[in-house]
Amino acid sequence: MPAAVMIQGTGSDVGKSLLVAGLCRLYARRGLRVRPFKPQNMSNNAAVTADGGEIGRAQALQARACGVALSVHMNPVLLKPESDLGAQVVVHGRRVATLKARDYQRLKPELLAAVLDSWRRLGAEADLILVEGAGSPAEVNLRAGDIANMGFAEAADLPVVLAGDIDRGGVIAALVGTHALLPPAEAARIKGFLVNKFRGDVALFADGRAIVAERTGWRDLGVVPWFPEAGRLPAEDAMALAGRGGTTGVDRPIRIAVPQLSRIANFDDLDPLAAEPDVSVAFVRPGDALPGDADLVVLPGSKSTLGDLAFLRAQGWDVDLTAHLRRGGRVLGLCGGYQMLGRRLHDPGGIEGPAGSADGLGLLDVETVMTPEKALVEVEGRHCASGAALRGYEMHIGRTEGPARSRPFAALADGRTDGAVSADGRVAGTYLHGLFRADAFRAAFLGALRQRQASGLAYEAEVDAVLDRLADHLAAHVDLAGLEGIAGF
Repeated sequence: MPAAVMIQGTGSDVGKSLLVAGLCRLYARRGLRVRPFKPQNMSNNAAVTADGGEIGRAQALQARACGVALSVHMNPVLLKPESDLGAQVVVHGRRVATLKARDYQRLKPELLAAVLDSWRRLGAEADLILVEGAGSPAEVNLRAGDIANMGFAEAADLPVVLAGDIDRGGVIAALVGTHALLPPAEAARIKGFLVNKFRGDVALFADGRAIVAERTGWRDLGVVPWFPEAGRLPAEDAMALAGRGGTTGVDRPIRIAVPQLSRIANFDDLDPLAAEPDVSVAFVRPGDALPGDADLVVLPGSKSTLGDLAFLRAQGWDVDLTAHLRRGGRVLGLCGGYQMLGRRLHDPGGIEGPAGSADGLGLLDVETVMTPEKALVEVEGRHCASGAALRGYEMHIGRTEGPARSRPFAALADGRTDGAVSADGRVAGTYLHGLFRADAFRAAFLGALRQRQASGLAYEAEVDAVLDRLADHLAAHVDLAGLEGIAGF
């Protein structure tokens, strides 16, 4: 096996994903064959791999940082929550079941073989593997059968670096407390610690670092200052919405509102719009009304379409949508949001929750039936209204048909058409994720909302530039010699 180190965290959202992404770019620039790996991920933000599977969005970003194609083996087990109690289980890129948490706990030991198979496959093509943990190893109540943190580190015999988030407070207690909770053998597997998201004068935390090192015996690998551009990179899951305050962009000429559904999925579809200097993207929290001055309302993807349709109505957002259209606004539905726009939705097999049917919002003359088969494919095509080239990926279950399909949103390169548009052109739906990354299409789409001068934003190039700056940021603040010694290269 190649050199490797596992970055675990004192909790969720401490910055593990971006630490790994930045290190991936840093070492890839040095000419190493670097691969990211996360044995188990829980996220409704996912990406399609070249071989027709899916992995967590964070591993897709990390693979991009490495400059390599996405592989299902970078994230062999992906959990996509469909309710508070259950999640879709994806193994090697394919859905295998929908399980309640209790049932999944019993399945975890059987999944270790799949995880180790992926680990060996990546090892055959890499000089360095950077592994990301999930949650925290201090959740010792979940240690039995663990494949996400210490269970995997033990099975693969990996050294661990523990990252703590000082921005949320209590980082000394989180790091030292993790040491106290772990069995001695697992605490000894942790070779160093990082303090992440520091604001202010790093020198003022010198005593804190010394306390952690003294209480744990772990090597101090540095304090990473706050990286303001983190919000410009695709987020792993919906926890990032709280960190963004729900809104990207100040008060700008083009206003886009996005209802924050309870099982919102792939909301990174909106990142390229938020990066535009004249566009404000507001994620509207439950209980708040959709803003009356929005130019566009986007219904995002959902991991539980029928459930989120009921959730949308409970917030009164269906009424807000009607008023928005009456004022001359526009609506775009993405994937699950597209399905909600139709007349009816049917889930006879209970694929995304309890079996049943429901009236849709009735804004598009289409009807959707959920089916077990899942579309997972990268696509290219043209936007029918503007003729602009676009590309993206399909990641959905269900077939959508109806008269509005005669007015498709996009014509695909493989001869198919995608989506539907209302007769007046103000309501549209599409199954395509990631479509706004195409600069020409994004410019044409926004130009139809409001007359504007195209900004010239090259979104994909900007993401790579931010990854480069993240790598430089880590190089300036992390003890790389110590990290490399731990990883074994």
